Order: sequence, then C-alpha cells, then structure tokens
Amino acid sequence: MTASPPLLSRASPGRRHVLPGLRLTLGYALLYLSVLVLLPLAGLVLRASGLGFAGFWREVSSPRVVAALGVSFGTALVASLINVVLGLLIAWTLTRYWVPARRLIDALIDLPFALPTAVAGITLTTLLAPTGWLGGWLQEQGVRVVYTRTGIVIALIFIGLPFVVRSIQPVLEDLGREQEEAAWSLGASPMQTFWRVIFPELRPALLSGFTLALARTIGEYGSVVFISGNLPFKTEIAPLLIVSKLEQYNYGGAAAVAVVMLLISVALLLIANTVQARMVRRSGTAL
Repeated sequence: MTASPPLLSRASPGRRHVLPGLRLTLGYALLYLSVLVLLPLAGLVLRASGLGFAGFWREVSSPRVVAALGVSFGTALVASLINVVLGLLIAWTLTRYWVPARRLIDALIDLPFALPTAVAGITLTTLLAPTGWLGGWLQEQGVRVVYTRTGIVIALIFIGLPFVVRSIQPVLEDLGREQEEAAWSLGASPMQTFWRVIFPELRPALLSGFTLALARTIGEYGSVVFISGNLPFKTEIAPLLIVSKLEQYNYGGAAAVAVVMLLISVALLLIANTVQARMVRRSGTAL
C-alpha cells in the first residue's frame, strides 16, 4: 500500500493556484481599470479643482445647472421606478405564462442594448410628435409628449427597462412552485402568497434592476436630446449642459457639473448596494 503524497501547505512555494496566472491577470485587470476608469475620473476631478472652491460653487450653484441636474435625476428616478413595475410584470408574464411569439418578445426587450440611443431618440420623437402616429392622437386628447419631461421619462423607460427585466427574470425562473403550493394549501390567497412568499425573494433582484436602470438613465444623452427640446429650466438635461459648456470652451465649468453628477451617482449606488446587501443577508439568515 503506497502512502499518499503530503499535502502542500499554504506557505509552500510549490502550491498550485485554482486560477493559473492569477497575479498576471489581476495585474492586467487593475491596469485596465486604472487606464479606463480611475485616471479619467482623477483628471476630471483635477480639472474641476482648478476652479477653486469659489469658482466650483459658482458653476454648480447657478440656477440653470441646478435646474438641469433636477431634470436629469428627477426623470431618471421616475423612469426607474416605473421600470420596476413594468419589468416585474413583463418578467412574470414571460416566466409564468405561455405567451405567443415569446422569443420575439424576449428579443425585443434587449433591443435598447443593440440600438444606438440616437436612433431610439429620433424614432420616439417621430412617433410621439404631433404629426406622428401616436402623437397626433395624443394631441387630440390634449396630451403633449414631445419637448416635455413626460417625453424624457418615456425615452428613459425605453432605455432602462431591459436592466430590470433581465435582473428579475432569472430569479423567477429559479423560484420553485413548492412554496407557493404550500401557502395555497394553508389557505393563503394569491395576493398573500405573492407578498409574503414570492416578493421577499424578488426584493434583491428588484433593487438590483432599479439600481442598474437608474445608473444607466442618469447620464443618458442620445435618446433624450431629440425628444426633450432642450429648453433651459424646463427640459434641459445635465449631459447636454456639459456639452454646451464644452462648445463654449468652458472646460472647468463642464468638469464641475460632471463631478457633481459623479458624486450624486456614486452616493445613490452606494446606498442601493448597501440596502441590497442587507436584504440578501436577512434572507440568508431567515433561511
């Protein structure tokens, strides 16, 4: 009987890694992250800091900048909340019911990923304009969409919806029917079963989809610039204001607005990720 070879200790120089070349690949990943993310962001902050605190505050506190930031973040928040409801309904329908042309619908959900945002903006503007197919009928009903914040929200819903659907759909597919059937056997109504059995499992995915949609739509430019009309203090978005400042060679002012958007976006993402981690921890503890 032959003796088994001794196990290599963690400190052994001959220890094999699960991923060969981990140090080399980790170095490449950190270099890639630094060149494409960290260095541009550092340059952005450095450019804005050249204004000084007084100049920075003067740029970001001007009424036009405040109004543009309010339009961007307000419409993105409203569109993301609507996408949570629509995304849940669409994902639920595709996973729990037989739907004709399901593959086609599934492919159309991913259309905003492949479609250039400028094309989406032109298409929505043409469709919802007073001379368009839907815009003419809406105009007769006294509803104006193009060149309003409503149009911006519609464009952002189109852009952010796939993130919510694709976050919820795998969870619904993996969620078994045993817990639902047990709840039904104990006398729970369909609504009670959803809120007390299914919804707790979906909350982390819903928050993840909301976060992804919000992060994507906050800085959206191409699909919004055509349908918004770019009216200062009404429908002007912050990304367009940044482009306008760049065209006026006001690089410091553009960098200052971009830094404010960056700080607010990072804060929102940190809050959402913290809440999501707590939800996952609580669900794991409950199990």
